[in-house]
Amino acid sequence: MRVRTLIATVVLVLTTAFFVVNWRVFAAPAKLDLIVMSVDTPIGVVMLTLFALIILVLVVYAGFWQSTFLLEFRRQSKELQTQRALAESAEASRFTELGKLVRDEIANSDKRLESALDVLRNELRDTENSIAATMGELDDRIHRGADRT
Repeated sequence: MRVRTLIATVVLVLTTAFFVVNWRVFAAPAKLDLIVMSVDTPIGVVMLTLFALIILVLVVYAGFWQSTFLLEFRRQSKELQTQRALAESAEASRFTELGKLVRDEIANSDKRLESALDVLRNELRDTENSIAATMGELDDRIHRGADRT
């Protein structure tokens, strides 16, 4: 039980006990002057009625306040759900975009690798042709040197 509820219950029980114990005093008739007229009525009954009316007003006010609080909480909850869905959607689109970026980078790196391999193959062909030409020239020199002797 919450502390406020416990305190309210204790106050209600003590007030009720006070009225029950002092009922003879509260039920004794008294003359009340209402400015326009006078009435003979038990003052305790009038006070008890006023007390009940005040309690009723407080209960209605607390109920109104609680319902306002709950409506505001519900509105904020819906707004939070909307923001959460928007954030999850944005996060999913970021993941999709990141996946696309990674695929594009892999494709670009494959293209760069193919380009680098083509350049390397051309350089190897050029080197091979250069070595073959040098070997042919050396072979011709060896054969010319052997023919001279």
